[in-house]
Amino acid sequence: MAHFMLYCCLLTAISLNFCHIIYPKFTFILFWIIGSMITYVLWQALDHVIAESRRYGIRLVLCLVNNLQAYGGKTQYVKWAWEEGVGLSSSNDSFFYDPSIRRYFKKYVKTVLTRRNTLTGVEYRDDPTIFAWELINEPRCISDKSGDTLQDWIEEMSTFVKSIDRNHLLTVGLEGFYGPKSPKRLTVNPEFWAADVGTDFIRNSKISTIDFASVHIYPDHWTHNPDFEYKLKFASKWMVSHIEDGDKELKKPVMFTEFGLSTENKDFTPAQRDRLYKVILDIIYKSAIKNKSGAGSLVWQFLVEDMEESNDEFGIIPWKRQSTYQLFTDQSCRLARVQGALPTQLDYLRKLCTRRR
Repeated sequence: MAHFMLYCCLLTAISLNFCHIIYPKFTFILFWIIGSMITYVLWQALDHVIAESRRYGIRLVLCLVNNLQAYGGKTQYVKWAWEEGVGLSSSNDSFFYDPSIRRYFKKYVKTVLTRRNTLTGVEYRDDPTIFAWELINEPRCISDKSGDTLQDWIEEMSTFVKSIDRNHLLTVGLEGFYGPKSPKRLTVNPEFWAADVGTDFIRNSKISTIDFASVHIYPDHWTHNPDFEYKLKFASKWMVSHIEDGDKELKKPVMFTEFGLSTENKDFTPAQRDRLYKVILDIIYKSAIKNKSGAGSLVWQFLVEDMEESNDEFGIIPWKRQSTYQLFTDQSCRLARVQGALPTQLDYLRKLCTRRR
């Protein structure tokens, strides 16, 4: 069933960011609530977001920590352990193998999952408004190129999440790079370095406690080849490869949970970005009509007016460029025709898809 979603990320420092994005099926709102030391005010904010999402038929995906240093991420956990004299190492990768840090993270995860919403009275783990949890945004463990350290962490943490919450789906949050355990797929990686960051898409996603696979698409950040046509071909090959993996190897849905094109590229034009978007959305649509594993995609990142502080080199306000807005509204309507929609969305879709004609 097609549905609205809210993609949320609970990372580590104290901050709130909002941005509006559109999923190929329907609208997503990306809401980052960042904090393991979440204050009362932030808990109230998240309660409100979930309650309002429930009211409007939106579904949520919540990410539990960031691999990147932005907003604190895993670096903050390492810092806390080091400052308290219990950390094994000051390396950021100790987040994955230090027993003390693993205990920190588990305590935080349990606090989130068992939180009782002050507005609805429903614990997060029991709330059908939440569609899925994401373990970590873009995990990498460069200190162990074999991938064993990260694999062990994913296995332990996914099992821990499932021990508390069996109601919701769970994904990892991978970029999608193939590692040494997938030698036949290494040529699909953007460059040689991608096999050495400690991740392996197939191995990491095969874990029984992981319900669907996650992949990102950033051809301009991942390759030194400046040719834009090459980047388009890479994005297509990248998606097709992972959808095939979902169908044949994983037997699980694959969601492309981030994609974008940087405005800082020397030759960047909005038309280029539209072309990349179209390639990605078309592949998702073809997967849908053939009932393949390509389950959807989330663009990074759509904003609304007065959100400049939350912008980066990928953010856009979609309705300010008609061609971009049309791409996503067309995708919403054609996927609704293929996959249907929730009753709460029918009136909105009818109006949206009628306006396009």
